[in-house]
Amino acid sequence: MPNFSLPDSVFEEAARRFPTPFHLYDERGILETAEQLNAAFAWAPHFEEYFAVKALPNPEILKLYHQAHCGLDCSSECELLLAEMAGFSGEDIMFSANAMPPEEFAHARRLNAIVNLDDITDIDILASNGGVPETVCVRFNPGGAFTLGNAIMGEPGESKYGWTREQMLPGLKRLKALGARRFGLHAFLASSTTDPTYYPGLAGILFDLGAEMEKAAGLQLAFVNLSGGIGIPYRPEQPRVDISAVGEDVRKEYVRVFGDPANGKAGIKTELGRFMTGPHGWLLTRAVHEKKIYKDYIGVDACASNLMRPAMYGAYHHIHVCGKRNEKADHRYDVTGCLCENNDKFAIDRMLPEVKIGDLLVIHDTGAHGFSMGYQYNGRLRSAEVLYTADGDFRLIRRAETPQDYFATLTV
Repeated sequence: MPNFSLPDSVFEEAARRFPTPFHLYDERGILETAEQLNAAFAWAPHFEEYFAVKALPNPEILKLYHQAHCGLDCSSECELLLAEMAGFSGEDIMFSANAMPPEEFAHARRLNAIVNLDDITDIDILASNGGVPETVCVRFNPGGAFTLGNAIMGEPGESKYGWTREQMLPGLKRLKALGARRFGLHAFLASSTTDPTYYPGLAGILFDLGAEMEKAAGLQLAFVNLSGGIGIPYRPEQPRVDISAVGEDVRKEYVRVFGDPANGKAGIKTELGRFMTGPHGWLLTRAVHEKKIYKDYIGVDACASNLMRPAMYGAYHHIHVCGKRNEKADHRYDVTGCLCENNDKFAIDRMLPEVKIGDLLVIHDTGAHGFSMGYQYNGRLRSAEVLYTADGDFRLIRRAETPQDYFATLTV
């Protein structure tokens, strides 16, 4: 079900304190999910969640992960700077990027971050920009379709990421010649799946490959990074992934390949983003216009600049009208923003209670890839971010952009 863990009184109070639109995040929910993940993999040697910064790049949120004993997955120099700002350094940072500029390798090495190499040609670039460390990670792409049972989970053969199977051994030997002593193995083969067999299936593939490459290359397998891909139930009928059960099934695969985890040397890492923060964020917006032509349109003061996923992917986000949760959803609306783009719609043919001008609409599950994908098309500006704190207060953690921000980078 949609995350109704916060009562409407919280949304209403937030909207009294801050002008809409804005994203609201639940501190307690974020920390509780981190605790659940850590508990699910407590059996694993050297387990660490590297929160995907791209999902919610706000230093106040990242500090919560420092508090929860997690690391960060960064994919650009600015994300590395955010990690530093939030107090992270060393192997609590995983630097995973593709087609990365050489100077970003150098920055990651200065921080002693773990570097995750996306391509075999990155080896020599890393060697010339900070050097090859004793522990380095490589990203695997098996090609073709990734299937579990009869289900196609993803199409890695169509993905731009990772090394081929044939590149693994020569690449690892080259890394060894340049000073590496340990390697990590990483793969991302499916996106936003709620199928609980995904992580265990991926783990089995990487455990087998890691054990084989460890012996063939003469490098110690330091860890397997299961990356992200575990999704959240955007639709009311979707189940939430039982992360405890997933962790147990990954443990069984670990035992099959490596034996008792208590004696295991290979660690387990994850790089979840959406699962960690997605359900703990909402976009709050007010109805400002109703238009009745061939359809009934409710215009709100947010737009795709604040939440791009519905316009870009046709993604579903649950919406409820604050104060009307128990009223019958007997009106059919397209809920739209104000951009000069016909795809600027948060919902199409959505059944809702009757919406009046001024009503507060709550768009669910915007805590990941919501604000972070914002843009300034049509001169529409990115919104504020507000944290609902564990002690029941509100804190502005990013102000809304102003026209002055929009024009600040002009040189004339």
